[in-house]
Parts: sequence; structure tokens; C-alpha cells
Amino acid sequence: MANGANQGRGRRSNNLVVPQATNALQQLKYEAAQELGITIPADGYYGDMPSREAGSLGGYITKRLVQLAEQQLSGRSGQ
Repeated sequence: MANGANQGRGRRSNNLVVPQATNALQQLKYEAAQELGITIPADGYYGDMPSREAGSLGGYITKRLVQLAEQQLSGRSGQ
């Protein structure tokens, strides 16, 4: 089977390296969505979300995670 064969079937294919970060990542996702004006589905199903919104949200989250990592690596704290 191809790597994307399980997409859309409700299974998560990505696993967190640090499971304790789950709550912080969820908070980051909601903050990013709010900043972009995107509504997160209450039921957690993203299948009805337009690809443009999902891509914007994912890209913005990635940008924020890179910023946080850069700050941590440079010895700075805060945002």
C-alpha cells in the first residue's frame, strides 16, 4: 500500500516524538487558527475543511514551530 492509503480514515499516521507536548501543540493549533480566522471543527473531522484553509493552518503552525525552535537554540525565551 502507498503511504497515503490510510488518509481520511480517521487514523493518525504521525506520532509525537515528545507525547507530553500534545496539549501545547493543540493550544498552538487553536491560536494559529484564531490568528488566521479559521474555525477548527468541533468534532475533530477535517474532511470538510477546504484544502486551502488546512494548508494555511499547517504552514502557519510549521512557521511558528520553527520560530520557537530558533529562539530556543539561540538562548532566547518568549515569543
